[in-house]
Amino acid sequence: MKAAYYQEYGPPELIEFVQIDRPKVEDNQVLIKIKATTVNRTDCGIRSGAYLIMKMITGLKAPRKKIPGTDFSGVIEELGSSVSKFKVGDKVFGFHDEGIESQAEYLALDADQTHHMPHGLSFEEATACLEGAHYALNFIRKVDLKAGQKVLVYGSTGAIGSAVVQLLKYEGLHVTAVCDTDNVEKIKGLNPDRVIDYKVTDYWKEDIIYDYVFDAVGKSSFSQSKPVLSKKGVYISSELGKNWENIYLSIFTPFLGGKRVKFPFPKNITKTVEHMSKLINQGKFRPLIDRSFPFEEIVEAYSYVEKGFKTGNVILKIQ
Repeated sequence: MKAAYYQEYGPPELIEFVQIDRPKVEDNQVLIKIKATTVNRTDCGIRSGAYLIMKMITGLKAPRKKIPGTDFSGVIEELGSSVSKFKVGDKVFGFHDEGIESQAEYLALDADQTHHMPHGLSFEEATACLEGAHYALNFIRKVDLKAGQKVLVYGSTGAIGSAVVQLLKYEGLHVTAVCDTDNVEKIKGLNPDRVIDYKVTDYWKEDIIYDYVFDAVGKSSFSQSKPVLSKKGVYISSELGKNWENIYLSIFTPFLGGKRVKFPFPKNITKTVEHMSKLINQGKFRPLIDRSFPFEEIVEAYSYVEKGFKTGNVILKIQ
């Protein structure tokens, strides 16, 4: 089979293609013919080795897993002897933020990390419902949301931000989405209550107070957002912040009794997949997709994502 492959951390150009044997399934695994994956921030972070905290999981000096990829959609071709919840031909999808080597033509994966695809989705749409939505849900689970509360979502055009907007509306909150001029109409299609073009309006200078500020791209800060937060408002970012400030602020600010920072360490991927499947089946969520690349253009796909201007998800079409 054809697989993307890299032996050391670094730029996208280190990725090459190799021909290797199909993986053999163990008793508790399934063999999946991969149809699509996304190229996402997690993939880029793992491949680049830019974050020490991530390298402690993926390998300090070199990546333990040589094939990139954290999510997938595809079709089951073979079952391990102890697998009973699937059959050959089932459409499935899945995600794991430590990497599952899914950017290849075939993947052998534990059955408990594999999930039936919701009905009515293409393979591209299905795989776009996972990575960003997982981090978005972990934003939401860090706080006690109440219907009618006001939330500002900074960076609403990304995979995380576009998911956060829809998930918050599902919970009944008043959502203000911040994006750039070119994407205002696209974000309006996600049905937030208000859209701010950050090139026209500085949200932190407005006379509007929010219960939460969710920064889905890590390009704002707690100090910048404090003027628009309520007395006990919460700031959450998808990034560590300058000098890892969001980590220590999340530890100390709750003791001060006022505005505070929370940091969403992501967990419980199975719960995410189950929740997203429910919302998709109810027609309450649709992924935002920027563009698709053929498998042969994987380097171009990674380079495009790392420019930081993608809208929603970037798809890699494997087969």
